[in-house]
Amino acid sequence: MKKLLFIAIATFTTTLSFAQIKESKLDDVVARTMKAFNVPGIAVAIVKDGKVVISKGYGVTNINTQQKVDGNTLFGIASNSKAFTTAALGMLVDEKKINWDDKVIQYIPEFKMYNDYVTNEFTIRDLLTHRSGLGLGAGDLMIWPDGHNFTPKDIIKNIQYLKPVSGFRAEYDYDNLLYVIAGVVIERVSGKSWCEFVETKIMKPLQMNNSAASWRRLKDTTNTIVPHVPTNGKLEIIKRYTNPIFDAAAGIYSSTNDMSKWAIAQLKNGKYGENDQNQLFSEVVHKEMWTPQTILPITGMKPYNCNFKTYGLGWQLSDINGHLQVSHTGGLDGIVTQTILFPEIQLGIIVLTNQQSGAAFNAISNTIKDSYLGLKYPDHVDALYNERRQKEVNADKITDEVSAKVDENQMKRIKIDPIKFMGTYVDKWFGEIAIYATKGTLRFASKRSPRLAGSIFLYDNNTFVVRWDNQSFHANAFIYFDVDENGKGIHFKMKAISPLTDFSYDFQDLDFVRLIE
Repeated sequence: MKKLLFIAIATFTTTLSFAQIKESKLDDVVARTMKAFNVPGIAVAIVKDGKVVISKGYGVTNINTQQKVDGNTLFGIASNSKAFTTAALGMLVDEKKINWDDKVIQYIPEFKMYNDYVTNEFTIRDLLTHRSGLGLGAGDLMIWPDGHNFTPKDIIKNIQYLKPVSGFRAEYDYDNLLYVIAGVVIERVSGKSWCEFVETKIMKPLQMNNSAASWRRLKDTTNTIVPHVPTNGKLEIIKRYTNPIFDAAAGIYSSTNDMSKWAIAQLKNGKYGENDQNQLFSEVVHKEMWTPQTILPITGMKPYNCNFKTYGLGWQLSDINGHLQVSHTGGLDGIVTQTILFPEIQLGIIVLTNQQSGAAFNAISNTIKDSYLGLKYPDHVDALYNERRQKEVNADKITDEVSAKVDENQMKRIKIDPIKFMGTYVDKWFGEIAIYATKGTLRFASKRSPRLAGSIFLYDNNTFVVRWDNQSFHANAFIYFDVDENGKGIHFKMKAISPLTDFSYDFQDLDFVRLIE
């Protein structure tokens, strides 16, 4: 009798611990999130035990048209695309066409890193695990912002010029370029483009019928969000990122209805279809993708207890109060997204947004996971709003002080000789930029990335500030000139001013030398 009572109590406790969130509560937290973080449109999906519990939209796709978001609305899922790339490679492993630890030069002979040892030892696994020795977002200015003319071929050629900041396989630093190269491996091995492989081998079997591997491959764009960015206190629509160079790292467009199918297949170790009779990739391959490869610092996990944080193959792996969490986020200009899986309780959470506040998707996903895991924490919307606001206040203090000094120099009419800084400068991987004068103002213009254009102002001595014409970048930067004995600029380096500037504006990796004229 006591044994039966114990079983009954244990079952009841488990049921309480993994309770489903009420839709009304979800609606409330999403509404408050949208207001707190100024997000016009959000879509949320929850899958549990192989079924879709919720997949719905909130708000609008576009602040001008006011079209409503729904479960079929397409968002750029950005770096959540990386898991599709690793899945594609895993399928090639299943087909015995490659191995995870094959050398990259076996498939891309022209691939070259910063030294011969790293070049010769670099594996497919290394492409996926953010442990190359290169710094955070190294070389991303070859893919970011949109409007440039770099190609995957350029990335393969130019990545050798990026300088390491740590030992090979020694530290974690998030990387996009190596996923672009992983996409090239898929193309060369399979004979299909990355987009074609993902659409035919993954999306079609899972019946992700409205999704596409790239913006340019969408058959119907009538129910698609536009990206929004807060700029100078006002939410504005910006130009969509459409360059296919980024596809294998961040190109997919999908909806919560379609992403739910992907999440369920992941939670079922690659099984899908009627009675789970089909296998997208083997359980062995799936286990490898969810096996820790690179150790990460345990940061950014508040308010949860976290004992480990690692990166697998296309997925971040951590624990949330003792439960394995498999997750990833994604971000493009004006779009951020999140996928979270809890395999032990067969729970999946997907949050897609059309504004670039990561705090917004965390407020929603944290509330959902608390409900299912039986955790009680303070209101996530308020906590994350206050945390984000403090970061913005700190960043604004830095940028305002810099701006005030530049404006003061302007008012004092401090004279500089523009001719001493004008000229063509070149960086080995980014190419040429021109510094020229127009109407008494120095200008910066990139040859290969024309949207990186702005005006240059004196800050102090031979340090200047470039204010980009497109202020939605939130990426104004310092320019540090070295001069010769005559005060003529011969070399310069750069650094973003705001600590909140997106890491893909990796100005710190640039090293410009004046071309002899």
